[in-house]
Amino acid sequence: MMKHLNALKLWTALCLMLTGMQLHAAPRTLDVVIVLGASGTEEYGKKFQTQVTAWTNACVKAEVPSKIIRGEKSVEDLAQALTTADASHSLWLVLIGHGTFDGRDAKFNTEGPDLDMKQLAGWLKPLKQEVAVIHTASSSGGFLKALSGKGRIIITSTKSPDEVFYARFGEYFAEAIGGLPDADLNQDKQVSLLEAFRHASKSAALFYENEGRLATEHALIEDNGDGIGTRSEVLEAEAPATTAAPIDGARAAQLVLVLSPEEQQLTDAQRTTRDALERELKTLKDQRAKMNEDEYYSKLEALLLKLGAVYETKS
Repeated sequence: MMKHLNALKLWTALCLMLTGMQLHAAPRTLDVVIVLGASGTEEYGKKFQTQVTAWTNACVKAEVPSKIIRGEKSVEDLAQALTTADASHSLWLVLIGHGTFDGRDAKFNTEGPDLDMKQLAGWLKPLKQEVAVIHTASSSGGFLKALSGKGRIIITSTKSPDEVFYARFGEYFAEAIGGLPDADLNQDKQVSLLEAFRHASKSAALFYENEGRLATEHALIEDNGDGIGTRSEVLEAEAPATTAAPIDGARAAQLVLVLSPEEQQLTDAQRTTRDALERELKTLKDQRAKMNEDEYYSKLEALLLKLGAVYETKS
């Protein structure tokens, strides 16, 4: 999958060069909401603040508005932010802090009342726009199924709610999302949600390996709407999907906070159209064995012409 997407990125760069698009960044239709939870100790407080700073710096670099929610009214303020979210904008929600699990419900700790998965799921349910939730706390895996759905990208630091120890995944994710070169796996000068997920998963695993410790966190990603998360190791294998649902990560691979210079020349509407066509191309490639050659190349040509037309429209 990654090789195919990389080829499509090369096609993107070629089209941009050929069409001579204007060299200014198109406005974004993305909002980022960051919730900073209770620190518990000064040590963790510094770690969490470092992550918040990395995220806000990335948003500034990306020219995307960010809102930081913290304090005793965090749950109330988050509810307000979600219920008043701009429906014409996609939304990324980032949770940074500690989580707990009482054997029944997973919760995110704030300085006031804790946030539980049922509350958050209820607030997100009415939202029609695409939503990405990056939940980097311990026990975050307990939120995944409740938050999953069509048009949702859910990333959690843990595979289940009972992984209750401090999760380092969020530290590595925050350093990657701003465009860390080491996280740019396909070398397209930007870091997608999927690449940040893979980088953070690998870095967390290496931490425990180098420390000679048993890993207490195993991150998951879910973006196909089936409510079942996928670990990075599965994606590394790039094995074909064995179920009717597409493998997780396809949509996350298309979502980027800090865009490359080439990508900045496209509007969000153009990127949305381009991304849909890329998914169609991927589906066509997967079905090639079931099609005769003429049919395959006819459909391929039609899709490539549509893709080229995306770049002919000036930003």
